[in-house]
Amino acid sequence: MPKCIIFQFEDDLDYQIQAIHSTVELFRGLSRHVDGIYRPSRTRKFGEGDPVRNNDIVVGSRLLENLRKVQLANRLFADNVLAEGNNFTVEMETGTGKTYVYLRTILELYQEYGFRKFMIVVPSIAIRKGVEKSMEQLADHFKRLYNIDIKKHSFIYDSSNPKQISSKLVESTDLSICVLNIQAFNKTTNKIRQKDEYGQNLWEDIKYIKPIVIIDEPQKIEGTAKKKSKSLVAIEELKPLFTLCYSATHKQLYNQIYKLDSYAAYQKDLVKKIVVKTVYGVIPKDYPYVIYLAFTSDLKAKIEIFSQDQGGTIRFKTFNVSGGASLEELSGGLSQYKDYRIAEEPHKLKPLSVATKEGFFGLELGHSNHEIEKNEAVRIQIRLAIQNHFTKQLNIIRSGRKIKALTLFFIDAVDKVRDDSAPDGRGEYLRIFDEEYKKYVTTHTHELEMNKEYFPDYMNVQAVREGYFARDKKNNAVDVEGWDSSVDDSDVKLKAKSQEDIDRGISLILEKKDELISFEEPLAFIFSHSALREGWDNPNVFTLCTLKAGGSDIAKKQEIGRGLRLPVDNTGNRCIDRRINELTVIANDYYDHFASALQKDFNDNMHFVKDEVTADILIETLKSAGIPEEKISPKLVDTLKEELVSVGVMNTDNVLKGSSQQITKTLDNMVFVDDTLNEHAQLIKQQFKELMVQKGTRKIEITNGDNAPYDNGVRAYVTQGEFEKIYLGLRKNLMQRSIYKFKIDKDKFIDDCIFQINQSLLFKKAKNEYKVETGRAKFNTSQMFVMEELAYGDKELEVEITSDPKSDFEIANFIMYHTMLPSIM
Repeated sequence: MPKCIIFQFEDDLDYQIQAIHSTVELFRGLSRHVDGIYRPSRTRKFGEGDPVRNNDIVVGSRLLENLRKVQLANRLFADNVLAEGNNFTVEMETGTGKTYVYLRTILELYQEYGFRKFMIVVPSIAIRKGVEKSMEQLADHFKRLYNIDIKKHSFIYDSSNPKQISSKLVESTDLSICVLNIQAFNKTTNKIRQKDEYGQNLWEDIKYIKPIVIIDEPQKIEGTAKKKSKSLVAIEELKPLFTLCYSATHKQLYNQIYKLDSYAAYQKDLVKKIVVKTVYGVIPKDYPYVIYLAFTSDLKAKIEIFSQDQGGTIRFKTFNVSGGASLEELSGGLSQYKDYRIAEEPHKLKPLSVATKEGFFGLELGHSNHEIEKNEAVRIQIRLAIQNHFTKQLNIIRSGRKIKALTLFFIDAVDKVRDDSAPDGRGEYLRIFDEEYKKYVTTHTHELEMNKEYFPDYMNVQAVREGYFARDKKNNAVDVEGWDSSVDDSDVKLKAKSQEDIDRGISLILEKKDELISFEEPLAFIFSHSALREGWDNPNVFTLCTLKAGGSDIAKKQEIGRGLRLPVDNTGNRCIDRRINELTVIANDYYDHFASALQKDFNDNMHFVKDEVTADILIETLKSAGIPEEKISPKLVDTLKEELVSVGVMNTDNVLKGSSQQITKTLDNMVFVDDTLNEHAQLIKQQFKELMVQKGTRKIEITNGDNAPYDNGVRAYVTQGEFEKIYLGLRKNLMQRSIYKFKIDKDKFIDDCIFQINQSLLFKKAKNEYKVETGRAKFNTSQMFVMEELAYGDKELEVEITSDPKSDFEIANFIMYHTMLPSIM
């Protein structure tokens, strides 16, 4: 049996300490009430004690003052009122230790203020099991820090034994942490809310003890802004002492006290960087290729075609075109585009019409006249994933690190992997994987044998790949009824049975989490239903491939987030080497479409609005304008915001009003009422405009990776002195006049040329080649998530095609054009 890797946890990560400290400081200096005389009506049986409640806190101006100080320190807008029910929000990007933070916050609140009763509420059994796994892994770590065994002070609520609430939470005089999913108490029919045979109601007991409630992923349970969910209503009925909400994608922000979003996590190297490889068809250069990339804001069509400068190579180029544009002219006169024109003015609701001498054809947005077949795309994706996996693993090994790499395939149909109707039980994807895997290891046997300690049993394809799917009660793999991977998880409404099937599948994932990152475990390629994606938080996923039966659907941020956690080595220690920490996403899409869609999904998840004036911008404006830090208070930030609103630079929702010219004019003419602001008025206006311009810059230039990059690198093979001698000698020789005579046997020369050309063409054939574009994900200076393209790899797949032979006339014209000779008319 493979050994389990014991994860090592750091206790001094500044961003985690700041998140914990932000919560603890909320209650600094608050008066607290001791337990009162009132007790809930309950029949006390033998051995039972009285309920023990958290000490109450005085909610008032001191708590609000603390909140505003914390918000300013974390560059957030300071709230003027406390949210109903003392709700506080902590935003932390996926993979940055959200569970660690709230568990450690509980221990800090216990030691600092004596708060003892905590309930961790989660939206599903799957997340509950993840919390349980985290507490198991963190037990020794927390014991070292706090001398507290968190396992002894916590329990998982079991609805078949509701009375455990009494002994382990309600009556406990020590720290008590109850973990339960919302389904345990969000209905009046739940056991926990019913009176027992003695007339005792656990729900009333829980209300009495005034627990501190921590909600993991609150956006999944809170309903909409117009209508609260039953789950949220149930939590409010408890009247908690206060509520802490933790998520990377909040829908509602209640008194936000800390923010670590995607941008900050990327800037701090707290998550892996993203590299995107997309399957892209490289077609014969004499094919009249056209792709419709975008409908532009100036009502033109952005297209990509082949183009060639005189004496240069044929390359991909993009053009913004209107009706009547000649593709032959744009291409530099390439003959395949003769008589090709844009037939009519582009329209955003209609396909782009292209006229040829044979007639017309239409292109839908994002499509070309040379589409790659789905089955070819799947094969290339799987091949790329295998190649990337081994390349990544070998590079890690060469760097001296012992980190096992995992590759994760997300699919939408179980029978694509496990097909009971097939003789060998393998589905289409598994058959392709096995074929491509065997090809790879056969051609790389020597290298793999040299590193066999890292690739145990690599020749056994059954040992290196496995499928994880939803499971029914009989433990059979099943598809998830009602699942839609294109919809946000919180908007998917699943039947209870489907959710139970998902939870059982995720349980299997979590059970093997520690073993998977051991080199003794040969399993490295995992096929999983995308419904199980929240269970895949294994830090060593380096390659993520989304295989969609329907074609080129983008992998969303939620799926990509499964591989963003920083990896750990075989000793359980986190790797912070940014050269290693890259997640490669393999997608079936045009690069431009994939990049723009992924950028949009990241920015939507961050609620990024280009014209929004954030607290961070106002605080940075004040600092950059030279205002002393001791003068920058929540009140001054509020004053700046109010003055900008009063003159019409922005509205009350913190969004800029009017055109950029209007805003600039208004800003230049405004006079600050506040003395401190007026003293630094000129620099404040200047810095504010510069920061908003940076934030509003959304357009990113993405180079087409199908074109071979120009290599202008400097190479030094000789010293400067040696080069000077060579140069002066060459100049001296060139300055002298010389006459050279050659005697050439013309017929023999022609025969030799014919022989060499025939030899080079002997095994040539017309074919389509498929190459791979590679792009890297990052954030620009204005905190926009963007994609920039890198080079592509070698050819991936060749498919023979038929090609029309060229006439002697066409060949002669081609040669004369590129040798700068007059062409034949």
